[in-house]
Amino acid sequence: MLPGFLIAGAERCGTTSMFHVLRQHPAVFGTVLRKQEVHYFDVAYYRGLDWYQSQFPVQAVASLTSRRTGAAPVAFESSPYYMFHPLAPERIRRDLPEARLLVLLRDPVERAYSAHANHVGHGLETESFERALELEESRLAGEAERIIADPSYVSYGHRHHSYRIRGHYIDQLEHLERIFGRDRIHVVDSDDFFADPGPAYDQVLEFLGLPPHRPAFTPQNARPRSPMPQSVRATLEEHYRPYDERLAAWLGRVPSWRR
Repeated sequence: MLPGFLIAGAERCGTTSMFHVLRQHPAVFGTVLRKQEVHYFDVAYYRGLDWYQSQFPVQAVASLTSRRTGAAPVAFESSPYYMFHPLAPERIRRDLPEARLLVLLRDPVERAYSAHANHVGHGLETESFERALELEESRLAGEAERIIADPSYVSYGHRHHSYRIRGHYIDQLEHLERIFGRDRIHVVDSDDFFADPGPAYDQVLEFLGLPPHRPAFTPQNARPRSPMPQSVRATLEEHYRPYDERLAAWLGRVPSWRR
């Protein structure tokens, strides 16, 4: 099989929880090795489409498993770097022309802080959050352009040190819309999803054309961290204000963190 849909981002916005809850649906199939993030369209594209397809179940086996639902089986994966990577959307459109995209969003201030804590925990970051924000512009200078100029280039800084800029959700959504069209993108507000998973999950199934299902929901991949300094929070909230205003206009609703 090849995926019928992808969780394309955003990083640290509940993509792992959404992945696990969708895997419980009897017509939905993740990768055969239970590897959530394949990262084919961003950093492993050189491996080729045959390699990517080999990560997913055989169609006949999936069809037998999903038969009782009356729905055709659908494969998927979740790699939250896809929506931010400058080349991944075009690659997805080329190789999976019918694919739909799920995008999860949360308060960009909290997202940035959570990403930093996660990267420190995994040994990907050695600077404090405040210092990482100060360094971000210089760390990322020219990196997106270099990825575009050399598709084989993998940028450590672009992938792991993009704390503030990844919260510019509207820029990434507009990029996705230009490539896929609005009707192929479904946005989930993560705060609403975690507060009341049922309605958000039902809307995802409707978007994917899948029959109703009631899974067990357990939040995944949370990482404890100390409180963010209030001065840093205030500066970031003001930074994101114009982006959030554009996002609200695009969504047709105010995101949870601005209500």
